[in-house]
Amino acid sequence: MTEPAAPQHTPSPQNEPQNEPQNEPQSSPQTGGPQRSPRATLKQRALHTALRFALPARLVLVAAALAVGALLILAPLSVHRIAIVTGAGLVIAGAVSLIRADASARLARWAAGLIIVLGVVMALWPVAGAPWLAILVGTALVVHGAVSAVEAIRGRRGTQVDARLAGVLSAVATLLIGAIAFAWPVLTLSLFRYGVGAWFVFLGLQLLLAVVLRRAPHAQGPAGAAGTPGRVARWSRTIAAALALLLAAGATYGSGLLLGGSALPEPGEFYTAPADVPKTPGQLIRVEPLTMGVPKGAQAWKMLYTTTNPDGSAAVSSGTVMAPAQPGAAPLPLISVAHGTTGVAAKCAPSLSATPFIDGAGTALTEMVTQHGYAAVTSDYIGLGTSGTHPYLVGDAEARNVLDASLAAQQIEGLSLSTETVAWGHSQGGQGALWVGQIAEDYAPELTLLGVAAFAPAADLYGLADADKNEAAGKTVSAYIAATWDHLFPELELSKHLTPGSARGVAKIQNLCFNGNDVIAAILHGTQVPNQVFPDRLLAGVFGDKLKQQTPVGPFATPVLVAQGLADPLVKPPMQRDWVAARCASGDQLDYRTYPGLDHNSLVAADSPLTPQLVEWTLDRFAGQTPTPNCADLPE
Repeated sequence: MTEPAAPQHTPSPQNEPQNEPQNEPQSSPQTGGPQRSPRATLKQRALHTALRFALPARLVLVAAALAVGALLILAPLSVHRIAIVTGAGLVIAGAVSLIRADASARLARWAAGLIIVLGVVMALWPVAGAPWLAILVGTALVVHGAVSAVEAIRGRRGTQVDARLAGVLSAVATLLIGAIAFAWPVLTLSLFRYGVGAWFVFLGLQLLLAVVLRRAPHAQGPAGAAGTPGRVARWSRTIAAALALLLAAGATYGSGLLLGGSALPEPGEFYTAPADVPKTPGQLIRVEPLTMGVPKGAQAWKMLYTTTNPDGSAAVSSGTVMAPAQPGAAPLPLISVAHGTTGVAAKCAPSLSATPFIDGAGTALTEMVTQHGYAAVTSDYIGLGTSGTHPYLVGDAEARNVLDASLAAQQIEGLSLSTETVAWGHSQGGQGALWVGQIAEDYAPELTLLGVAAFAPAADLYGLADADKNEAAGKTVSAYIAATWDHLFPELELSKHLTPGSARGVAKIQNLCFNGNDVIAAILHGTQVPNQVFPDRLLAGVFGDKLKQQTPVGPFATPVLVAQGLADPLVKPPMQRDWVAARCASGDQLDYRTYPGLDHNSLVAADSPLTPQLVEWTLDRFAGQTPTPNCADLPE
């Protein structure tokens, strides 16, 4: 029997997907016209059925992607809810990849399935912790971007140039967003939720534009036939993809700048100790003029001198000296400065900085030198500039470095310094200055200490480590402690007992300085440490006891000024007041001053009310004025 001819039916252009391969009709041997086999007919009917369901499905995905993006950007979500919404969004992204995949693109289908699985895991397991969830986000976005790039480059028969270009640009943008998710694991679900949310909005708009282009009557019209609007509409998605790529590239570049820190000079030959170093601490080894960052009306030097390690062994440190440009013949009254945290790497020495004299109350220090005729000596501390491990927040070691710097400065030829001194210090340096007040009489009897001024001092180191353990700045400080104390006190074996995931952050932070642009990178890396650096069991053990040993408890044989900003997020005001109250209870007379609205750094800024008060307080100490302790009525 002769098989009946297949129905002559061609789907309407507006309903046929623009990028789907076409079934070419076969010519009939009898008539020369097109002829369809039953198999081709069944395929066309299946295509029509799929198209009837594809449009609603695409519109649902459009609405879902836009909703996820809006929720991530606008809604006040907790971390767990961010994880759930992001997981749902990844399921949507996987579904979009699945319907876009060509029937023969097995890799694309597998990748879409993987994205859906990752999204489901994230949505059902939101308590996994930010770093792991960020890994899921990053993996899903990288997979989606990679497969999308391959599909866009390979293309399907009939795919137009603008569609391929838009696909490649969108894929690269997705890859960059995925890379950022890996670079910022902790922030991905908080700050970078906005970037991921924007990506979902872009995905939804991209899918919506694809639907509009598929349904437009001119979408498959002949090239050049009244098709200019269609061409503009098609290229608009390419423009949108290019903008998305531009934003993603900007975010990636910005992340690299922020996390990479800034290039700082490494110590040169000046900081290398000679073979015949004197054994006696406080001996000047070498000195040379310093011109960079010196205030107008002042002159300065950097010096190398002998001091002692935390274990009492001989060591070498560097430092700076600043004096009036025209000092006169009389010995200059001396301010011994203990500088605040600048880092723990050799390149972090203040004497290597472009601004070596701005640390702490730098404005007040400049005024004391240029207007009142004082000299100032600042120790870099061991390990900053010179070789060795920096005794970070090891109070008595810092104090010895400061006192030995003041002794060595007395030996600079052509500079006459008084042996009377007042110690200043901010933050880490505040702790060091308090320790100067505690040991100066015994360690450096050649000097006469007239007073100690400590600004937001890290007086209660154990309390500081406990109170700030989950905050970015606290994690950065903890990383510096972990990196240095592991060498200073090997019996603690700190590197073996850090919280899981902390070692990587410690390794990065220890090479970043806490001044200049590096401070931003150090803090941001601190945000990426997923947990507190030291587990509670470590704080409660021998390590905690070692932290407590760094608390200066007096007695102080000299007047002490303690200044504290009441908006300080690092050195908590209640903790500082408790330390002051304990010292007052033990018999020491302290002058405790608080400054509402000032934080850790604004306390020592040029416009801080502390600046003129510090100058006046210091002048009073050299003038022999009666101190003004207020232990009987401590401010809150």
